[in-house]
Amino acid sequence: MIALAPREFHLFQAAQREFLYLVPSAAIFALDEPTSAVLRAVTEQKRPEAAVIAALAGRFDPAIVRDAIADLLEARAIGYEHEPEASFPRVLPMMPVVDRAGPSRTGVIPLTTMVMNVTNQCNLACTYCYEYGEDKIVDTENGKKPKFMAEQTARDSVEFLLRESGSVAHLTFFGGETLLNFPVLQSTVAYGRRRAAELGKSIDFSLTTNATLLRPDIIEFLVENDVGVTISIDGPRDMQDKFRVFHNGAGSYDVVAPKIKELLKRHRTKPIAARVTLTSGTLDITRIYRHLTEEIGFVEVGFAPVTTSPGQAYAIGEHGFDSMLGQFRVLAQEWLEHTIANRHHGFSNVTESLEEIHKGVSKAYPCGAGLGLLGVSTDGDVALCHRFAGSDAHKLGTVRDGVDPEAQIAFLEKNHIADKTDCSKCWARPLCSGGCYHEAHVRYGTTTHPNLHYCEWIRGWTDTCLRVYGELSERNPGFLARFDRDEAKAEAVV
Repeated sequence: MIALAPREFHLFQAAQREFLYLVPSAAIFALDEPTSAVLRAVTEQKRPEAAVIAALAGRFDPAIVRDAIADLLEARAIGYEHEPEASFPRVLPMMPVVDRAGPSRTGVIPLTTMVMNVTNQCNLACTYCYEYGEDKIVDTENGKKPKFMAEQTARDSVEFLLRESGSVAHLTFFGGETLLNFPVLQSTVAYGRRRAAELGKSIDFSLTTNATLLRPDIIEFLVENDVGVTISIDGPRDMQDKFRVFHNGAGSYDVVAPKIKELLKRHRTKPIAARVTLTSGTLDITRIYRHLTEEIGFVEVGFAPVTTSPGQAYAIGEHGFDSMLGQFRVLAQEWLEHTIANRHHGFSNVTESLEEIHKGVSKAYPCGAGLGLLGVSTDGDVALCHRFAGSDAHKLGTVRDGVDPEAQIAFLEKNHIADKTDCSKCWARPLCSGGCYHEAHVRYGTTTHPNLHYCEWIRGWTDTCLRVYGELSERNPGFLARFDRDEAKAEAVV
């Protein structure tokens, strides 16, 4: 008789019951006792169906065990030994796009978000900065790219975004320090709104800033134009001033703190998020979170480990990732307790992960770079994302001539999760898919290499978020339903 064998899955416990996370479909099932027993029996030892029924005869009726086996076979949590596992074709999202110069053309990957580098200059000299530090891949000081984007290039970028997007387009301003080129930012918002209206589309705007240049008139502009804002800040004064310094070495905390508080007081239509870069020297995550939420006033705080080569003193090592995971788990538990009680908690790393889990995200690629997201350099060259903007080696086209579809598809083919052999049997790959391209380039010299240095961290964090999800599904499913409502609203707009 052919034996039953386990397929790819991850078991986790939450709310005093067992859950099954299926790979690669990313589906989640709450298991009853018989189904859990069958799964464990098959995992412990491959055996025919009759042997499974016999092994569990003292606990469950044979008919119940047969039903559980049938359910697990249908869900592909188990299968018959030597039976080939299901294969999934590589599918790229395409849509027809009407070219104003001619007939409809097909086979174009739709653009949803464009990150526009309006300058490659910055008034800070952050020690760990991937754009200006030792790990940079673009020469922003002596390179051929202009230091500031011209207004015409910005308009060409808007036209490119609206031409390549669907009915909704997102434009994010980036740098360098974005606000160094505030005049172009101002004119681009006005131009983008006008052109989107003429084309029957909608467009929204956001930016990332270090907050040093948040003057009253700039704050007023951001409020009046409903521009979303993410602020790069690393925490209390001693942590902020450790790496985020001006060119003369002076710390930036005392400059930015009052400006941020004024922005938070004025800008109420959208959550102003803090984005924290974690390093080996700034890993007191709980303290950072408390300061940014309770003392500064942020309602959303997200953390990301520094992107750097392993030799840098501020790079996070193995023990650092362990510490980071432990502190993330403490904050995640706090987030869970707040959410069960329908109270807000601003640890956005949990919220973002839970949304992907709830929607059953199973990624062929780690992010939208080169897919639904593209970066534009100061001269109008189009790259994989903002981190590669200005790099000739990662150029996909220009805003004037459009994206080279062959180059874009070649990149996506080369970077597909199926070709990352280290990831092929990792249960966390649906949400990770090998990790950030830019970090892979910095660490390993190529975008195709999975980020193996933080695999254990990713698995640990994914398991934590799955447990949080399981708890919520039992104790406050209404919170999870908001992700469905948000998706329905987005589809209605499109």
